Amino acid sequence: MSDKTPSSSVPEGSSSLATDPASDFSGLTPDSVKPVDSPTSEMPSHHPGIDIDDVAPQRAHNANDLLHAVGALILAVVVIVFATYLHGITAGVEHDAKTAGQAFTWLMDLPFSILQQFLSFAIIISVLIHLLINREWFQSAVSVVALFCGYAFILGLSFVLAHLGVPALIDALQSSEGAGPAMLPDFYAGIGAFLTVAGPKRSRSSVKWSWNTLFITATVFIIVSWHSVAGTIVSFAVGRIIGLILRFAMGTRTQGLWGSGIVQAVGNIGLRLIELHRREDDNETGALRTRLDDDLIENSRIYDAKDEQGKHYIISVLDSLPHAAGYLNQLWQGLRFTGVATRRDRSASDAIHHHFSMLLGLKSCGLTTPTPYGVMDSEESSLLVLDVDDTPSPIELDSLTENEMVDYMGYLAKANRRGYTHRRITPDTLAEIHGEHVIVGWQNGDYASGSTNLAMDKVQLLVLLATLSNPQLAIEAALKVWDRQTLISLAPFIQKVAIPSATKNLPSWTKQLLGEVRNGVNALDPHDEVEAAEPVTLARFNVKSFVSITLLIIAVAVIFTQLRPNEVINAVRHANLAWALVCLLLSMLAWVGSSITLGSFMDSGKRHPFDLFCSQAASGFTAVSMPAGVGPAFVNLQFLRKNGYKNTAATAIMSVTWVVQGLTTIVLLLIMGLFTGRNMLSGMVPTNTLVVVIGAIVLLLCLCMAITPIRRMIVDKYLPILRSYAHQLVEVLTQPQKLAIGIFGALILNIATGLGFWAALMAFGTSFNPLETIFVFLLANTLGSAMPTPGGLGAVEAALTFAFTSVGVPPAVALSATLLYRVGFYWLRIPIGALAMKRLDHRNLL
Repeated sequence: MSDKTPSSSVPEGSSSLATDPASDFSGLTPDSVKPVDSPTSEMPSHHPGIDIDDVAPQRAHNANDLLHAVGALILAVVVIVFATYLHGITAGVEHDAKTAGQAFTWLMDLPFSILQQFLSFAIIISVLIHLLINREWFQSAVSVVALFCGYAFILGLSFVLAHLGVPALIDALQSSEGAGPAMLPDFYAGIGAFLTVAGPKRSRSSVKWSWNTLFITATVFIIVSWHSVAGTIVSFAVGRIIGLILRFAMGTRTQGLWGSGIVQAVGNIGLRLIELHRREDDNETGALRTRLDDDLIENSRIYDAKDEQGKHYIISVLDSLPHAAGYLNQLWQGLRFTGVATRRDRSASDAIHHHFSMLLGLKSCGLTTPTPYGVMDSEESSLLVLDVDDTPSPIELDSLTENEMVDYMGYLAKANRRGYTHRRITPDTLAEIHGEHVIVGWQNGDYASGSTNLAMDKVQLLVLLATLSNPQLAIEAALKVWDRQTLISLAPFIQKVAIPSATKNLPSWTKQLLGEVRNGVNALDPHDEVEAAEPVTLARFNVKSFVSITLLIIAVAVIFTQLRPNEVINAVRHANLAWALVCLLLSMLAWVGSSITLGSFMDSGKRHPFDLFCSQAASGFTAVSMPAGVGPAFVNLQFLRKNGYKNTAATAIMSVTWVVQGLTTIVLLLIMGLFTGRNMLSGMVPTNTLVVVIGAIVLLLCLCMAITPIRRMIVDKYLPILRSYAHQLVEVLTQPQKLAIGIFGALILNIATGLGFWAALMAFGTSFNPLETIFVFLLANTLGSAMPTPGGLGAVEAALTFAFTSVGVPPAVALSATLLYRVGFYWLRIPIGALAMKRLDHRNLL
């Protein structure tokens, strides 16, 4: 449209932020920007003539509609599941509602169908009149279509659920009074879909009051038993789903500043415009569309403006509906990452105000940016006015030189030194202003940033430049700006999840590029040329979280399928409480012993007693889903890595811990076997089996070394790692003091574990020689733990019961003592280990 519109007053409810275009930005910070009082009294009542060229507002697809539709679907599914499997809850809610609403019982005498038809007629007519008065022809038609779709879909859903034939579900969804022919009430689905499309309720009073009437009606109908709670909620959810999908498909009319409204708004920050021309939208597709002209503001409208003095500006207008896509993207980024701060600008005003403060802050750091003039807000739109003289221009990405890379890295380093991070460096953000290379698009960035965000900024820029040129050239450029140690410290952050999709969509991106960059950075470390640093956990959905969830599922499954609560409860009930507590305390003492062994081989500066104890307690949780011995080794290895040990050193310490504990057990068995005189070691030395296994390993090794490609791979890739690991292992084993402390801890572990079973026997009044108990226990437990079941489950119980029955313990006592022992040394360790694992994970030690 093109018109000559006089400017009168500033839009009601608007606010502004402004800067003097002639002022020096040095020394300005975002905190120094203050809201400017509305100077409407100083503005002329009209302008002689303003050339306005704008495009009429169009409907926009609101991403929030889809999000809310998914929420309604989840609600419907949850209610159906509750109604099927937890029928008592829904029945109880209905009973409470009926008891509290005795005052409405007189409604039972009214004709149900007439009352429902009257309310439907009143709601539909009042809303349609409101829409037609406002000439919303298309929205009125779609609202009626939504009404019919709601009725039809709820009838179809009722038919499907009825033919499923689940009695509990039918009883929960159907009204106890049998009102209406369908299982689910169609009233709420039809009217709910109609009102959803006719909305939003914040801008139409008839829709708002109709929703309130519908909610009150639903409450009353439930009280008088015309409709069930579950059926009503499902019907509401279906109506919302249909209405939201149709509303998203047709789009919502944007209610913001257009044409003369923009002229009036910017007048509040001192701009008397004589020209305002809307730029045509680019043909760019996607949910987030950006342009360099307004510093990559997502889904904005851009205008060219000219004031009375002949000065030109760029006005960027961000409306609430298009901003919803950007906000959902911010929420997704916050969900994807863990330990990484992300922006959450809920409204268009929040986004524009933050962008304005970022530009001012970067200018105060001495960096070149687009120059902001001011900010203006209305209810549905937010405006950012920029000086046209400092508009960024694109660069040739295919011909980047090393000096240009140095310029971009220097720009980022200067911003990072003051705590400013970009957080989404993509090819579009590399630009130039007046021939100076700059990084633009800081709307998703922030200040007062932590070390993780600072590192991710550098990684994103380094990988982007490596993709546009080559990894070696990008690393050489980085060494000229960032020191070597800073670059080496980035290695744990070089991960695919840290790289924006726009970089990964470049034609020059390859799957091997990240590995090349990581290897190039690791090669700068003179202390460790063999292995890479342990990656930092950035992604919330990764292998670690998958393993944690899997362990939890397995733990729950094992507890519910293998735990025999009646037998365990019966054993504990008949046990002596004092001796049962001693058994539990010895279980804790065993953790202390394994903590001493692990800690003895760690550096003193990394040896924190309580963290060590928690690491051993965490192994109690892994034991429920891993074979005996595997869980503690896994936890120890992760714990050592998180404490700063490289892979070879961590593996060596974990291995020597396992070796010391295993050899201590074997030596104890031999010594106690001699002193006790028990002949239970026959058959423990598997002569033929051992020879066969050793022969098979030697044969396999010889075959591998005989094949040239495999031999080269072993010699070039794995032999250096094995040599480094062997060196670390020998170095640890040749330290007598550490070795003695480690053996002491292993003795505590073995003796406490054996005495734990002795205490379990004492709890049932059976006195047995402690030394013989330890010997028999260690032998039986070692054999039972060899079975590849979680924690030796089943095999350990059988081995212990059989072994102690064989040495004279009554079978009933042996079984009861075994169950009591497993309560203290296995089942109770699961929740304690889960808490310990949670603490270690919170402190980034696991």
